[in-house]
Amino acid sequence: MNTRPSSPFAIRDFRLLWLGEAISSLGDQFAMIALPWLALVLTGDALALGAVLALMAVPRAVLMLVGGAYVDRLSPRLVMVGSNAVRLLAVAALGLIVLQGSAAMWMVYAFALVFGIADAFFYPAQTAMVPELVAGEQLQQANGIVQGTAQLALLIGPAAAGIAIAALGGGVASPGLTGIAVALLIDAFSFVVSLATLLLITARPAHGEAEGSIVGQIAEGVRFVWRAPAIRVVMILSMGLNLLIVGPFDVGLPVLAYSRLPEGAAAYGVILSAFGGGSLLGLAGATLLPGLPKAHFGSVLLGLISLTGLGMVLMAFVESTIVALAIAAGVGTVLGYSNISYMTWAQRRIPRNLMGRVMSLMMFSSLALVPISMAISGAVVSISLNAMFVVGGIGMTVIALSGLLSASVRRMGFEPTVEEEAPPGGAQEPELGPQAEVATSS
Repeated sequence: MNTRPSSPFAIRDFRLLWLGEAISSLGDQFAMIALPWLALVLTGDALALGAVLALMAVPRAVLMLVGGAYVDRLSPRLVMVGSNAVRLLAVAALGLIVLQGSAAMWMVYAFALVFGIADAFFYPAQTAMVPELVAGEQLQQANGIVQGTAQLALLIGPAAAGIAIAALGGGVASPGLTGIAVALLIDAFSFVVSLATLLLITARPAHGEAEGSIVGQIAEGVRFVWRAPAIRVVMILSMGLNLLIVGPFDVGLPVLAYSRLPEGAAAYGVILSAFGGGSLLGLAGATLLPGLPKAHFGSVLLGLISLTGLGMVLMAFVESTIVALAIAAGVGTVLGYSNISYMTWAQRRIPRNLMGRVMSLMMFSSLALVPISMAISGAVVSISLNAMFVVGGIGMTVIALSGLLSASVRRMGFEPTVEEEAPPGGAQEPELGPQAEVATSS
């Protein structure tokens, strides 16, 4: 008799993870608004702002694979605890310094660097943590809940942070700094909550080996991906989306709104909101709707992703804000749905001892291409906005539809999951206490 709970929320540890990360995601939005604002208040220099953002982004991308290896060595929970503890100390220290009026730009640079390094360990751990807590058949719903909550925080957090910073803009320390300090301290409090919930989650042993070099362990993850054709296609699709869609979207939309739409900046804002709302709708669909049938899983999702490319092509001919809104909402919906579906499919087919490394490899392959995509898009849009949309969109459509030429991709829905490949009657690993988890990670 199957007594598994039908909802991930029926699982205590998942509820704790969701609660902590929901609050932490909202707190992060306060920091993400406060940090660039602090750089501008201190210097008034856009170059300094760019340097701060780069100091966060570069180590996050470069060290992502190392973070994934340590997730498998130690355990997702331990790595999340360590990363959140480091970020708590960093953001609390900066918030208190800003509140006292003693902030200097070198401190902001140091904070950005520390935060970026900690992020490189946190994100692979977070994606590996959810499969630890729920059964395979609950995984897509659980992923949708976690990612949907993060998307909701992204929609409401920046506005709340901006209002808080503006409302507390003046203070004894220095004009404009009080609100920034409060925003940073709100993020620090959110890390306290996240740490508390993580520490309450039942400890589990690490699945990976504690011996051997980090480089060798990363190479093991690369070999696994290379030997799995369908997972390779998922990675190529992710790379294509970040190279051919993200840059043209982020660079092209403000240019489109500025040059063609009568509402200007207001149009740009509502188009971004439409995309975010569409993403949330797609995540909700992936969470609440029945999964795709195995026989058509690969074909349907590749077909959906090809539509994102066609959406970008249509953007080249937009002259109306309403049309741009509809396209952005449609692209967001498809991406929200397909991202959760593909991520869940991959997680259910990655061995637990490789989960951190393979997921970090997938994230790294995407993150590394974003700045390249931005740079190329900036160069192309200066020549022709239409060409950028058309070339990027057609390229994405061709990549997606080309995947259907592979029989293994068309039949990817039938690939056995890790649970199905486990020996019949095999016992699950026992849930150990905190002392056991520490011992396995030494």
